[in-house]
Amino acid sequence: MSMKFYSSLTKKYVIALAGLFLMTFLLVHLAINLLLLFDDSRGLFNIAAHFMGTNPFIQIFQWVLFGGFAIHILIGIVLQIQNWMARPKQYARRNGAEESIFSRYMIYTGAIIFIFLVIHLTNFFIRKISGTVPEITSSDLAGMEDMGLLIVEKFKMGGYVLFYVIAFLFLGFHLDHAFQSAFQSLGLNHPKYTPFIKGLAHLVAIVLTVGFISIPIIIYFFK
Repeated sequence: MSMKFYSSLTKKYVIALAGLFLMTFLLVHLAINLLLLFDDSRGLFNIAAHFMGTNPFIQIFQWVLFGGFAIHILIGIVLQIQNWMARPKQYARRNGAEESIFSRYMIYTGAIIFIFLVIHLTNFFIRKISGTVPEITSSDLAGMEDMGLLIVEKFKMGGYVLFYVIAFLFLGFHLDHAFQSAFQSLGLNHPKYTPFIKGLAHLVAIVLTVGFISIPIIIYFFK
C-alpha cells in the first residue's frame, strides 16, 4: 500500500478519535449547563463553572480540548479537499452508488458549527479570560464570577436563542453521522454490533441536541 493511503488512513483515525473526544466534552458540558434549569439562584452552575475555571488540571485540559477542535477541523478540511479532488474517479468507481446525505454535507454543517463556536467563545470564554464577567455580590459565593447570569442574559435574547437552536440542530445532524463514521474509520465494523453503534449514534445525537436546545428555550420562555 502507498504512503498516500497510510497518510489518508492516519488522518481518518485522528479525526475519529478527536471527534469522539469532543463528544465526551459535550456530554460533560451539557450536564453542567442543565444545572441552570434546576437552580434559579444559579449557585450550583456558578460553583461548577468556578471549579472548571480554576482547577489547574482542567485549565491544562481546556487547551487539549481546543487542540482537539483544531485537529478535528483542520483534518476534516484536508480530507474534504482530497475527496473533492478525487471525486471524478470516485464517481466512475461507484457506478451510481449514493452517499448518505449527512456524509455529503458534513463539511457544510461543520462550517456552520465552526461559526457558532467562534461566536459562542467570544460571548463566554473570551469574556471570562478578559475579566469582564460580572461578579456575585451577595450570598456565600460573593466575589465569584456570575457565569450563570451571563448565560441567562444571552438566553433572554430571542435572536440569540434562535441562532443557538439552529446551530445545535445542525450539530445534531453532524454528530449523528460523525459518531457512526468514527467507529467505521477505526475499523470497528461488524454485522452484529454495527446496528447497535448506529442506534447509539442516533441516541447520542438526540440527547445532546434536545438537551442543549432545551436550555435556552426554557430560560427564554419560563425563567
